[in-house]
Amino acid sequence: MRRRLAALLLAAPLVLGDTKPVLVPDVSQRDIEIAYSFTGAELLLFGAILYPGGRVPSERDAQIVVVVKGPVQPILVREKQQIAGIWVNAARMRYLSAPSFYGLASSKPIASLVDDRTRAIYELGLDSLQLSPASSTPTAEQARFARGLVDLKRRNGLYYEAPGAVEITDGVLYRARITIPARVPIGRFTAETFLIRDGRVLAAAVRDIDIRKSGFERFVARAADHQSVAYGLVAVALSVLFGWAAGAIARRI
Repeated sequence: MRRRLAALLLAAPLVLGDTKPVLVPDVSQRDIEIAYSFTGAELLLFGAILYPGGRVPSERDAQIVVVVKGPVQPILVREKQQIAGIWVNAARMRYLSAPSFYGLASSKPIASLVDDRTRAIYELGLDSLQLSPASSTPTAEQARFARGLVDLKRRNGLYYEAPGAVEITDGVLYRARITIPARVPIGRFTAETFLIRDGRVLAAAVRDIDIRKSGFERFVARAADHQSVAYGLVAVALSVLFGWAAGAIARRI
């Protein structure tokens, strides 16, 4: 990690001519492979803040927010209702796109750094996610389902916020850790870093992270996506074979 930070600082002369600070971020793992034994991962996001002229402001009041997002996906949220002592599906809301994973780490609580409008523009915080409902419904109902979706994802470890989890050293270097749970979906993730001062976003930078299956799991996933008919036939044949084998063993016993 020290070598990477040194390389980031050596790049300073290339950008010192800018009038605004520049973020030079990096991430400890840009490729994460999921196997059957995958129990999660911890990403280290770090980098440097390069100021114009190479001079760090004396007040050093710049703050850092890091957001890791998973690929967006359509999702259907159902609301449970108890009828005659039985829980059944009642109202529902379909979203065209919602991040499959959202993890935020910040040097201070996000509400104390920027106002509601800025949080909505950059989607900083779980209460500022720009979800896309498939149908027009009353605002109050949309808000209720959005809270339900966020709560469900949060309980599964797929949405979370970690205020105070970003460490800033000497106003220049920063680092943060984001936990990737075992049930994380595969795909292209983005790690966004924001530099904030006086309620304004001064700079932003993005790094990509690929999470994919490996080994036999990757073979099965690729077969299901690209050869769905053959995959289905093989799955049915294996089910019949295992069923017959279990029956044969049971008869012998």
